[in-house]
Amino acid sequence: MDDVARLLKESWTLVEEHRDRLSGHFYARLFLLDPALRQLFPAEMTGQGDRILDAIVTAIQVVDDPESFEEYLRALGRDHRKYHVDAEHYATMGVALLDALRCTAGDGWNLTYDQAWRDAYGAISEKMLAGAAADGNPPFWHAEVLTHERYGQDTAVLTVRALQHPLPWRAGQYVSVEVPRHLPRVWRTYSVANAPNDDNVLEFHVRTPPGAGWVSGALVRRTKAGDLLRVAAPMGSMTVDRASERDILCVAGGVGLAPVKAMVEELTTWNRSRWVHVFYGARRAGDLYGLAGLRELMETHPWLSVTPACSEEPDFDGEHGDVSEVVARYGPWTNHDCYVSGSARMVRSTLRALAEDGVPPPHTRYDTFGDL
Repeated sequence: MDDVARLLKESWTLVEEHRDRLSGHFYARLFLLDPALRQLFPAEMTGQGDRILDAIVTAIQVVDDPESFEEYLRALGRDHRKYHVDAEHYATMGVALLDALRCTAGDGWNLTYDQAWRDAYGAISEKMLAGAAADGNPPFWHAEVLTHERYGQDTAVLTVRALQHPLPWRAGQYVSVEVPRHLPRVWRTYSVANAPNDDNVLEFHVRTPPGAGWVSGALVRRTKAGDLLRVAAPMGSMTVDRASERDILCVAGGVGLAPVKAMVEELTTWNRSRWVHVFYGARRAGDLYGLAGLRELMETHPWLSVTPACSEEPDFDGEHGDVSEVVARYGPWTNHDCYVSGSARMVRSTLRALAEDGVPPPHTRYDTFGDL
């Protein structure tokens, strides 16, 4: 597998800067091979290619870690049940992907790369199909919107109840959400912002700044109590390690608070000995929409501390600066389990600060929320 991983990463550099071309060729070839597949995808394909490529890139990154590779792909297979794909579809997609890679890479492509991708895709599809076959849950859950609260122009917090079947998830995981009334067959992932509960109720924090996706816009501006959504199987490994005895650091930016809030809620049900430090950052104080709730939890749980920070409000009664800078000032964090959630830029800067502080990579887990 080491040689295959090396060849995959090496050959990916030939197409990495041409994702639009790769995506366009892939879908053109896929729908030519099987026109019936077109009905499984949204009417507007903008952005759909990025999701496929993101999954490929993630698989490439973990292919040389057999345990993570298998866990990720089995979860991805469970998630893809919502698209109603079967073994025949996987084979067709494999043909289309190889053809797209060859044409996009051009003269740099060779038979060795070709065989490595054939072998890798065979392993990928096998594990995804195994994950799908082993899942006894429905391909997705219908969920009714219970509450919908706006915070400013671009943020909403909503709760939904999954209907008919229990939806099992762990605090810190994320799910795919579809708004069938407005955007059929368009899915976007959101972290669940509350710990699992017997009522089958999930909370989502959604932000839709300029240029954000359609699903977020529909959830913030067009969704109301009583509407029906669809929610797919939970994914993600940013969950608390109960076997660890290390204290916990959580760093959240904006709606990246969602998985952190869920983990803190879960910790309130069993934690007695681990200190938990939450750093919550935003540009302005008005964007710290979840601060009051965190402070309520802090009042009843002495092991919890909450440090808010603003980067663009000089009069803020708290820490000033990017949350990654604030975290660095409070270190060291070398003996902590660290969880980071927020925009891609915020996550990168925080991971860099933790690395400079000497936190071992295995002690850090993170989740990114695009460019929010």
